[in-house]
Amino acid sequence: MSQLTRDRDAGRGRRTVSRRRFVQTVGAGGVGVGAVGTGTIIGSAQEDDDVRLQWAASEEEGEEVDAINDAFHDAGLSENITIEILPGGDVTDDRRQQYQQWLAAGRTQPDILRMDTGWTIPFIQRDQLVNLSEELDDDTVDRVEEDYFDMTVASVTGEDGDLYGIPLWAGLPTIQYRKDLVEEAGYDPEGEDWATESMHWEEFNEMVADVQDEHDLGHGFTFQADVYEGLSCCNFNEFMTSWGGAYFGGEEYLFGPVGDRPVTAGDEPTMEAMRMVQSFLYGDDAEEGLDGYEQITPEDVLNWTEPESALPFEEGDAVANRNWPFFVGVHGDDDVFGEDLGVMPIPYGVEEDEAEYPGTGGPVASLGGWNLSVNPNTEYMDEALEVVEVATSDEFNLDIFEILGQIPPKPHVLEEDEAEDVEVMGRYLDTFRVAGENAMPRPVTVVWPDQSTQIAQLAHAGISGSVPVEDAAGDMEAVLEDIEGTT
Repeated sequence: MSQLTRDRDAGRGRRTVSRRRFVQTVGAGGVGVGAVGTGTIIGSAQEDDDVRLQWAASEEEGEEVDAINDAFHDAGLSENITIEILPGGDVTDDRRQQYQQWLAAGRTQPDILRMDTGWTIPFIQRDQLVNLSEELDDDTVDRVEEDYFDMTVASVTGEDGDLYGIPLWAGLPTIQYRKDLVEEAGYDPEGEDWATESMHWEEFNEMVADVQDEHDLGHGFTFQADVYEGLSCCNFNEFMTSWGGAYFGGEEYLFGPVGDRPVTAGDEPTMEAMRMVQSFLYGDDAEEGLDGYEQITPEDVLNWTEPESALPFEEGDAVANRNWPFFVGVHGDDDVFGEDLGVMPIPYGVEEDEAEYPGTGGPVASLGGWNLSVNPNTEYMDEALEVVEVATSDEFNLDIFEILGQIPPKPHVLEEDEAEDVEVMGRYLDTFRVAGENAMPRPVTVVWPDQSTQIAQLAHAGISGSVPVEDAAGDMEAVLEDIEGTT
């Protein structure tokens, strides 16, 4: 392992307790009682006391809790601190609602919250998370601001420019495809650098249709187009943004200000994206499709989320599937496709320099992933902050990449030899780097939950052809303006 990831034992440096934190500790008398996991811990732990911190996460992390604790301790976490996983459901909106209830009630646990990049900012705006810029040492804050993918940092940054979380891992969607079938059809993915050079949607459409026909497959390209968050935040967001469109005038307005930003969802790129997806679904029979595109997508995608869209691909009956890194680990396993799995960046509709709005065009990947934030009511603030600090280390990032198959949120870590050695996922680092460099967050503000619901319904209507494209895009712009309060 490189020296960069082995520096934990040599002068990690301790943060300075802020004046606000000092006052909080003294004011509370340093005493409190709280049940954590399987044990009860009394008071603010002394240096040699055993502390068990509750981390709200997932069932998967619960299954790997021993390995995760080992990763923390190997990266320098004090040996007297142990993480206990409080598992939650896999539905991100359910998790968000649960956090809202806990924090509104002033619960002291969980001590650490794993928060979706798509809804961390509303918690920041409600002043419900610890300001890490005030609590962590300057070196740690600088490391986050300088070393991480820009858009992952944006997802934990408040209007004051301070950090209220640290990116834990990046959800970077890609196109997974059957490299063996593609090569048998006469294409040369490696010679043409498909792993890093995004192709135009029309070229992609032609390739998928050709391979599907060559191998008599039931499906060409599958993705997620049910009426849910995954359509508004991600799939349709990618289609639209890759054509140079934006819900709110480009990346500078992603996080507001609400009511004082341009609403641009009714513009031509949004309609072009809808027309393209209609072409994917219906080919020449599309009411408003694009010339030169063939039918490559089953109409069933209009009811599919991630698992359903992956199933035909996993069963060998599809050419390509748009999905998250988790599925790369599944499909790249030797029991599925092994090295016959190819991964490429999301295709584009217009080049970045041809796009109308800043940050749009090119191989856009909708940013997913999760952040770590601290419950301001925790009775073990010092220990929780130490966990967050250690989680910024390269060594911990690499261990989580290996344990959970989750993408480190730092470009330079993806260039480490140790990252290349990670089974399956290490084969696709070049593509993940391209996705990270072109990541586009959803436009998250306090009103995004309402906006997301409306976008999903109207995008679905436009791509399915149940509503004329111009009407669907126009209605989307109107309803966003209404929610923004700009009409």
